[in-house]
Amino acid sequence: MSTDQPSGLRRGWTTGTCATAAARAAYEGLVTGHFPDPVTVTLPNGAETAFALATTDRGRDHACAGVVKDAGDDPDVTHGAVILATARHASKGSGIGFLAGPGVGTVTRPGLALAPGEPAINPVPRAMIRATILQAATLIDGPHDVTIEIAVPGGEKLAERTLNGRLGIVGGLSILGTTGIVVPYSCAAWIDTIHRGIDVARALGLDHVAGATGATSETTIQAHHRLPEPALIDMGDFVGGMLKYLRRRPVTRVTVAGGVAKMSKLGQGLLDLHSKRGEVDRVWLAQQALAAGASQADATLIDDVNTIAQAFDELKDRGVRLADQVATAAWRTAAAALGAGFVLDVALVDRAGAILAVTEPRPT
Repeated sequence: MSTDQPSGLRRGWTTGTCATAAARAAYEGLVTGHFPDPVTVTLPNGAETAFALATTDRGRDHACAGVVKDAGDDPDVTHGAVILATARHASKGSGIGFLAGPGVGTVTRPGLALAPGEPAINPVPRAMIRATILQAATLIDGPHDVTIEIAVPGGEKLAERTLNGRLGIVGGLSILGTTGIVVPYSCAAWIDTIHRGIDVARALGLDHVAGATGATSETTIQAHHRLPEPALIDMGDFVGGMLKYLRRRPVTRVTVAGGVAKMSKLGQGLLDLHSKRGEVDRVWLAQQALAAGASQADATLIDDVNTIAQAFDELKDRGVRLADQVATAAWRTAAAALGAGFVLDVALVDRAGAILAVTEPRPT
């Protein structure tokens, strides 16, 4: 089930909430032989919600229940996946333990909220599962010592469409969620992934990270600087989210790379590069062209072309180094967001993956 929000887009439920519901049903099935359907869980904000069970199974030493993940109107790769929880009795005094079943990953690198070797079931979902099992144990006089295995059939394949591999989570998906609710098209999940990528890079001892706006600029800058994969931060439009986090969790050297339009926005002073937050200011861009030595006639063409990339191409053909000028402006914006104490460079990359301009690495 999912909830509406004022925009008309349906909210959904995180994998952590679905895993909590499945775990509650599996626990009661293990202890009583009866699976509650629907099963009710409490979200971190105290609200309650109920889920229908998609599947149940009970054996001699286990009980398993599954819930279908509904992400609402968010384009979540796990929408429609079945989140399974299997409950088993554990030794007295061991408490509530967690295992990664098929389709759920294992942490292999330091820097995340979980230690290497732990199943990729994040802290908030673990807390939700523990709380709901202890609540159920009180109601049905059940044991407090159980093992909960979370599985997602097909999760290993779905994980190929996430950044788990880069974060060092192998073998499947992460069980995620901080509020229990998926907000459609929220930037929070992406920014959280940016932060975790920086945490992993720092924990691995890397002193140089590179944030890129897309796959082409990322591939280009990785080759240019010969960076290992964990040094790459898929910042997308959220350059501000990356730079502000680096200010609190610093590394020695930072690279920012992107296409000409997004780096032009950064040069203008924008830290959110999404088209909804602002467009390239063509008057500003014409001023940069003039500063780069363009004639008034050359600068005027910026108003006439269909795309910003076309403006860069045409001015380059006329010998105007607009890319260098914009890279320098983008460097100034990024340096201000980072603060002092970093070595920073900025690169502009064209659609074919060629570097049009890159600033010299210099202290902020």
